[in-house]
Formats: sequence, C-alpha cells, structure tokens
Amino acid sequence: MDIKPTDLVSLFEKSLAQVPQEDLHEIGFVIQVGDTFCKIHGLKNAVYGELVEFAHGNKGIILNLAEDSVSVFLIQAQTQVVELEMVRRTGGVFKTPVGMELLGRVINAIGEPLDERGSLRTSQVRPIEVVIPGIIERTPISEPLQTGKLVVDSLVPVGKGQRELIIGNRGTGKTALALSTIINQKGKEVICIYVSIGQREANLARMVRMLEEQGAMEYTVIVSADASLPALDRYLAPYVGCTIAEYYKDMGKDVLIIYDTLSNHAIAYREMSLLMRRAPGREAYPGDIFYLHSRLLERAGKFIKGGSITALPIVQIQSDDITAYIPTNLISITDGQIFLDTKLFNQGIRPAVNVELSVSRVGGAAQTKACKQMIKSLRLELAQYHELAGFAQFGTELDEISQKALARGKIVYELLRQGVYANYSFVDQALMLFLFQEHYLDSLDLKDVREFAVQFASYVHSVHADLYADMYASADVTQEQRRELHAIAKEFGSLYVPA
Repeated sequence: MDIKPTDLVSLFEKSLAQVPQEDLHEIGFVIQVGDTFCKIHGLKNAVYGELVEFAHGNKGIILNLAEDSVSVFLIQAQTQVVELEMVRRTGGVFKTPVGMELLGRVINAIGEPLDERGSLRTSQVRPIEVVIPGIIERTPISEPLQTGKLVVDSLVPVGKGQRELIIGNRGTGKTALALSTIINQKGKEVICIYVSIGQREANLARMVRMLEEQGAMEYTVIVSADASLPALDRYLAPYVGCTIAEYYKDMGKDVLIIYDTLSNHAIAYREMSLLMRRAPGREAYPGDIFYLHSRLLERAGKFIKGGSITALPIVQIQSDDITAYIPTNLISITDGQIFLDTKLFNQGIRPAVNVELSVSRVGGAAQTKACKQMIKSLRLELAQYHELAGFAQFGTELDEISQKALARGKIVYELLRQGVYANYSFVDQALMLFLFQEHYLDSLDLKDVREFAVQFASYVHSVHADLYADMYASADVTQEQRRELHAIAKEFGSLYVPA
C-alpha cells in the first residue's frame, strides 16, 4: 500500500490536535546577533511588543516585524545570545510591578530595586502598554497643583491632570523646578513619580538623598534608567513610570509624574530604530517619534473614575532653540510650556521662567480665586517693562509714567525671585502679590522687596492666624479681608526694619 505525503501531513495534524494548546510553543531561531539586539526567523504569528524567551533563559521584546523575521531587544541579558539559538513565544507582554509597596523605593526600568531595602514585596504586575482612556472618560481640569513657585503658580499655573512641558537649555534649573514641585506636595495627598532617563548615577544618588532629607521620599517612587544602561531600558522607563502612576490613579489618588528628560528618551529610540534599519527622518529620528511621545503623554489627565495624573515632561534644547524637532513635537502635544531662559538664569533671576514664551492652556481654571484676584495686571506690567527696558538700554530719556512702569517691572522681578527649594503656599503668594498690586513695595529699596514680602506673609501667618486660616480654607479673599490686609500692611510697614 502506497502512503502519500499528504496522508502523513494529515496524520501529523490529527496527532497535534490531541496535544493541549498550552503545551505547544511557536519557536524560531536567532539568525543575527548585535549589541543587546537580535533578529529571529520563524515566529510567524508573533505580535509587536510580545515577550519572547531564549533557550539559555534570556528574555526580549519584539519591537519590529519584517516579512521573514522579527527584531528583538534583550532585557538585560544574563548570558550571551548566539546564532541558531532557539527562541519561543510566551504569548504575553512586558509587565512591571505596581503597588503601594513601591512608595519610597528606587527601581530600574525592568522593575528591580536599586536601593538597599530588599525586594519590592509586591506580587501585582501590569502591562506597560494599555488602551488610553477616551475623552468621554475625562473631566475638565479644575483643581490647581501648586508648585510652590510664585512665578509659576501666578503666571503659568498647573492643574491636576494637566501636561505642562518644562523646556530649557542645559543647566537652567529644569530638574530643580521639578524636584521643588515634588517637595511642595508634602501633606497634600499627591503621589509623585520621578522618571530619570539617561542621567548619571551620581546625580540620581544626590537627588534621592535630598528628597529623603526633605521628607518627600515617603510619597515618591523613582524609576531610573541611567546613561550606562542599554537603549531598551531608557526606552521602557517612562512607560514603566506611567503604568505605576495609573495604578495609583485607579485607586482614586492624584499623581504627579515627571519625565526627566524626554530628549534622552527620543535619543534612545533613535538608537534602537537605526539598529533595526528603519529609515531615519528629520534630525535622524524615526517617523513615529511623535506617536511615541503622544501615546505616553495622552495617558495623563483628570478622569471621571479614579484620580488624576499630572505630567511634567522635561525636554532639553540647545542655544534656546525651541524650534528643533523634539521640542516642537512636545509643545504641540502638551497643554503649555514653562520656558527657562539662560539669560535670566545668568542674571540671577531664578526660577528663570521666561514669562513671554511660557504659557498654560488651562490658565485660570487651575488657580485659586485668591491668586486670580492678585494677578489681574501682572502680566501686562511685565510686558510693559520688557518694552521699556529696550528703550532704556540705549539711554533714551523716559517720561515719568514710563519710569514708574520700569520701576514696577524691576520690583516684580525681584519679588518673583525664589530660593531653589524654598516654596510658598498659595496664601503666602496671594499676600505677596497683594503688596505689589496695592503699591506697598514701591517706596522700598529694590534689595529689600523680597525680604519685606516674605516677612509680611510670615507676620500675617503668626500674628493674624485666624485671617490666614480663613484665606487658606476658602482659597479666596473677600472685600472685608482685603480691607483688613490694608490695615495689617500699614501696621507691618511701620514695624519693618530693613536688614
């Protein structure tokens, strides 16, 4: 009796059908090996982002699908991958540990602890890529997230659920502003997540020590992918941080997440794309770099079910050029930007926020009524100052009204200066702005302006505690309270002695 090949195939298929599906694994073989990267032939049904396992125990993530092969990036390979090594699909995706146990911890991009406090003691995990909530599931931003910086909270306010870009040259205080915002959330029931991408380990160690000294680590999680790690770790870090943030958001918590910096994240993805032989586009970045960041930042917001995620992505520019590819992408994705100016920084105006180039598209919706009342003419007076300062540079004689406007501009810039980790509550900010608005600072020497304002806020807090508490509780200033503040300002002015 002749046995046809088709009969053998049929018998083989029948025998396979009797084997439980969970015992079957689709396998492939390594055909090319690179640095933390390899190509695999044979995984015909593989999907983008799927986790694969190598014969020697290594794991990797599929990040490119070609007609006859898939490209896999290795997750911190323990042993060297070799050609013709067998690889199998797992059917799962990369997941990161989540849980309240992560608070106060420092972890890497694959969910391993970097501090010396033992294992994470959590068994909960979540995939790092999820379906982003639609607009119907969101609610308008209406609550302020206080940064503690007078210039930001008064002129470029940030609300819970907002995405506000921090942009500037190297060494202009971008990270300091973000860390100061974390410190200012103490006692406000906001969980903070700081994602360090491509930074030095020494910088991270100093940062953790400073947050511990300020008592901020107890409500903070740090995800780190330092510059010495492979590109995959720097690529995964912000998604891991965002997944942890979503866990807390689903529990009804308000979360602040900082990505420092997305410039390094884009560079890591560019490195990976060039390894995968994808066509480079503008500035050699791949064409899907916009989608990469938009699908990350769209996960932030204020939601009907659960809490909110406020995102402060940081991007570094060169020579104050905000028209480069990555900065313009991020400006178009976010709800505004805080631009830190090198010239202002070098002049000693810190935080060096350029008010003309900074904007918050949420605006007054993310401000307390107390602050809103006190800043009605502030931006206009700053604009007039900048215009007149240009004329004054050339020795132009100005009339009396212009000279007063110039003097007012100098006063407000002196008032907006603030120590790197010295934060003010919104009541302190309203009191300082009240002094400026009502011209109580006009007769002072410029060097005494800031000290007078800080001491006045402290005087109201200690001597007129009831008034201070009422303003804090209502987040507003009534006409009666304003009359009382006038009397207190005159009283304090008679007591004040310049240092």
